[in-house]
Formats: sequence, C-alpha cells, structure tokens
Amino acid sequence: MPEQHKDYLGDKFGMWLFLFTEILLFGGLFLLYAIFLHRYPAEFHQGGLELSRVFGAANTVVLITSSFTVALAISALQQGRRGLCQALLAATIVLAGVFMVNKYFEWSTKIAHGIYPGSSEMAQSGGTNIFFGLYYVMTGAHGLHVVIGATVLAFCMLRIAQGRVTAEDFGLLENGGLYWHLVDLVWIFLFPLFYLIS
Repeated sequence: MPEQHKDYLGDKFGMWLFLFTEILLFGGLFLLYAIFLHRYPAEFHQGGLELSRVFGAANTVVLITSSFTVALAISALQQGRRGLCQALLAATIVLAGVFMVNKYFEWSTKIAHGIYPGSSEMAQSGGTNIFFGLYYVMTGAHGLHVVIGATVLAFCMLRIAQGRVTAEDFGLLENGGLYWHLVDLVWIFLFPLFYLIS
C-alpha cells in the first residue's frame, strides 16, 4: 500500500490563513466597540459596573489554564506519551465546559434582571443598550468559538485513540492547539474591555 502524502506546510499555512480571518472578524467587532466607547464613555462605564468581575476573572484563569494544558498535550504526544496527551486534552475540554457553565450563569442572571438590549429596563439608556448589545454579540461569538474549539480537541482525542494522530504525525492536534490559543487570546482582550472598563 503506497504511503499517504502529507503536506504539513500546506496544512499549517491553511490554518494560519483561517486564523487570520478569525482575527479580522473579532478585529471588526473590537473596532465597533472602540467607536461606540468614544461616543458613550459614561454609559459604557455604567454598563461595566453591571458585570461580575468575579465571573470574568474566574473565566480568564480557566482559559489561561486550558491554554497551558493543550500546549502540554501537544508536547506529550510529541514525546510519545499518548495517555498523558489524552488526559491533558480531556482536562482542556472540561475547562471549556467550566467556562461555558460560568457564562451560562452570568448571562441568565443578567437576562433575569432585564439587562439585555431592548428590555424595558434599558429602553431609556441608548449607550448602555449598545454596550450590552456588543457584550452579548462579542461574548456570544467567543462562546461559540469555545464550543467549536472543544469539539475539535475531542475529535483530536478520537484520532489519537485510533492511532491516526501520532508522535510522528501530529499536525491535526497542533492546528487544533493553535485554534484554542486564538480562542484564549480573544478572551484576554474581551475581559478588560467589558469587565474592567468601570
């Protein structure tokens, strides 16, 4: 049976190109945020006071820790320590779940108190309405990326278990790790913009 050709350089270039489009997406949202912050500085400050820094800081620690575990998982696979790699990837996925559970409680609390765009409580506050509109859109888009990243890492675990991703052929896991680091990086910017602005 002929050996399957692998284009690692092409795979990595394609991944970096994809990540660039993701940066453009969030870059556009950050630019929109900056425009409205310039227009409504007091309302954005007031909006920031409504957010829980405890939840935001906890989720920051969770994601930074997950970035560490995914980097260790790649290193473990390169050393041929498949079991350790699987355990570290499982830990990363669990941390992604913790992040989303925290985000669920945070969002549900805000919505229960009528803090969302278009609610009667916020009908009179145009700038704060925009702040929370951006908050839900940007953190929602980020949360979707967390779910996608965790799914990609779960797929990597499956391929490792099948022996399709190995110490000699770890491009899929490396690209999955790159995506996960981007997810973490975006949150590092979101946290101060929304939670520390006040």
